[in-house]
Amino acid sequence: MTRADILEAWGTYLAQGRRRSPHTVRAYIATAARLLDAVGQADWKKLASLNASDLRRQLAARRQDGIGNASAARELSALKGFLAFAREQAGVADAMPPRLRGPRIKKGLPRPITPDEAVNLAVAVEEDASEPWIGARDRAVLLLLYGAGLRIAEALSLTGASVPLGDTLTVTGKGGKQRVVPLLPIVREGVADYLAKCPWPLEGDKALFRGAKGGQLSQGMVQKATARARVALGLPASATPHALRHSFATHLLGAGADLRSLQELLGHASLGSTQIYTKVDAATLLDVYRNAHPRERQD
Repeated sequence: MTRADILEAWGTYLAQGRRRSPHTVRAYIATAARLLDAVGQADWKKLASLNASDLRRQLAARRQDGIGNASAARELSALKGFLAFAREQAGVADAMPPRLRGPRIKKGLPRPITPDEAVNLAVAVEEDASEPWIGARDRAVLLLLYGAGLRIAEALSLTGASVPLGDTLTVTGKGGKQRVVPLLPIVREGVADYLAKCPWPLEGDKALFRGAKGGQLSQGMVQKATARARVALGLPASATPHALRHSFATHLLGAGADLRSLQELLGHASLGSTQIYTKVDAATLLDVYRNAHPRERQD
């Protein structure tokens, strides 16, 4: 068994057994590789014998590299998963990884933008584009994020088989889980406008949103276009494509949507992930109160 064999087996398990995203697979393989380099062991049984002290030393070394609490927590999660996998491969009866508590992470609240800012952002990316079809494309993507609550990866993974769009859209989210989301007329019209202007043929098995050379549109291009529009509109740095999904959730909750429905629309596996938006909504109300209450203004 070589180092490469171990990493290949780990990557295959993550991609096929756990259906992790390519980005997660790369990150988890890199974490496992660092551990193998540190302990100098390329054997399942030896890896299965590692304990909490070994993990603690590995995290301490990574701390010296300058990683923060959030990165350290992700690193620990990847290490525990890798060692649990190693124990299974070694035939250990108890596949549980060593117990070690990760660093505390202060969860920041998502920062939504207003409905007007969301619409203006979509219009601005269209106006700033180098070609009309590219502008229509970027506007359509942002409308899907704000109008349907899609993750940017979900929007860019849509294929030609998704159109023509109806009142709903089937989206494949994290872990391959599918959900059905309703589509507003403005979202359907935005996608239709893009398709009418797109120079590339619509094919059922090809990406719906194309790059300038015909390949699948990358997240980086959408993020760059949004950043330029954000600066032009004077919006804060938090006004990113992902912020549009946060805004979708926050505005629905503020309009009376219940948490369970919101969970389904967002594709959250846990209701706890959705509950954070109750705090966002409360924070928004507090800002309104502070800005509008006469006594607060006097202070």
